[in-house]
Amino acid sequence: MVVEAARQFRSPKRSLGELDAEATATLVAAATDVALVIDAGGVIRDIAVGSDELAQEGYDDWIGRHWVETVTVESRRKVEEMLRDAGAGGPSRWRQVNHPSSRGDDMPMLYSTVPVGSKGRVVAIGRNLRSIATLQQKLLDVQQSMERDYLRLRHAETRYRLLFQMAAEAVLIVDAGTQRVVEANPAAAQLLEETARRLVGRPFPEGFDAPSTQALQSLLAAVRAAGSADEVRVRLLEGRREFMVSTSMFRQDNASLFLVRLSPINTDSGAGPMPRAQTRLSDIVESLPDGFVVTDVDGQIITANRAFLDVVQLATEEQARGESIERWLGRPGVDLNVLLANLKQHGSVRMFATTLRGEYGANTEIEISAVSAPNTEPPCLGFTVRNIMRRPVAENRSSHALPRSVEQLTELVGRVSLKELVRETTDVIERLCIEAALELTGDNRASAAEMLGLSRQSLYVKLRRYGMGDLAPEA
Repeated sequence: MVVEAARQFRSPKRSLGELDAEATATLVAAATDVALVIDAGGVIRDIAVGSDELAQEGYDDWIGRHWVETVTVESRRKVEEMLRDAGAGGPSRWRQVNHPSSRGDDMPMLYSTVPVGSKGRVVAIGRNLRSIATLQQKLLDVQQSMERDYLRLRHAETRYRLLFQMAAEAVLIVDAGTQRVVEANPAAAQLLEETARRLVGRPFPEGFDAPSTQALQSLLAAVRAAGSADEVRVRLLEGRREFMVSTSMFRQDNASLFLVRLSPINTDSGAGPMPRAQTRLSDIVESLPDGFVVTDVDGQIITANRAFLDVVQLATEEQARGESIERWLGRPGVDLNVLLANLKQHGSVRMFATTLRGEYGANTEIEISAVSAPNTEPPCLGFTVRNIMRRPVAENRSSHALPRSVEQLTELVGRVSLKELVRETTDVIERLCIEAALELTGDNRASAAEMLGLSRQSLYVKLRRYGMGDLAPEA
């Protein structure tokens, strides 16, 4: 009884008894989005629309049609059940019904039916659910977007794990706060003569001789203070092995971590010590700001300096050794063949323009100079790789700057594709013709446009494109 009293007026005859049909219709139309008056046969006899959005759907043609004919196929059973419940003498429960819409998407409505009068008539009260459906769709889109982001993160973590495990370089991840090893890849475990499982959780540095331990502590302190430091040479206990250690610092999940890289030192002295002059030359080549690569006659890398490794985004020389230099050149199957052919014919190549692709997708504009050394044993080739992306604009004629002569166009050969070169050639010819027409007409743009067969507006567009002269319209 308490629930029933809460759902209905306590004394409707006394409070609403003076309402006539017009007032009741106004009240129903104002309280609902759609109100349908349906006879005992299920035919719509009258309709009231209380929403401007629904009024645009053209509901007037519903009058005289069966209610089930105005809904979609899957909603007809719901309409029949609501009419049956109303015929039993009570209001039906709220049911969602979809109407075909002129906009393409179905119109979702929430209906309840109430019997009125003694002739079997029913009033169907409807509420528009399109705004709720729109919000639900937005929520679904957001959820799907989050799922895609989570999936990308999981894939990125999987790739990181795979690369970390398969990397030839020994790497340790060390917690900067506790200085304990968080992760160690198989290469590090092999280098330190331990298993990766036993390395995790171990203090770092541990297992090194006293001078090496002190050097590593100083290295970590310098990286913690300045963010970077020079690599140090260390030795394991009992002099088992020597290697170089470099460290960088990064943050993850509000924690600071050290990325420790260990590179073994080849202590094989069977070849004898290098002369001092050759040692100095080797050190200078290794420290060059330009990349330097030595390959065999087929382009297989024998050695490479640090600058080249940085450009191609490799960590150690071992990752590059034995690979073809063509792996990183911008035009596979073209650049290396051109270089090798010129080296075979002329013995050297100067300022060959191309691009270099890094392991992680970075593209760098470069110039290659190369020389052949046929008298060495075995014969080899030397390549210098110079990054030209940092050159001043006047020195580095990018393909995006419009050439002004045939000589400049020929300089683009090898730097851009033939399609782009043809487009640049067309632009040069077009600009030269406009300059000639303006000169012949004394800078009279109307006459120049007529001479070129262009409208004045088209000529202004081209002048703006090429940055030619004062662009203010003529009087």
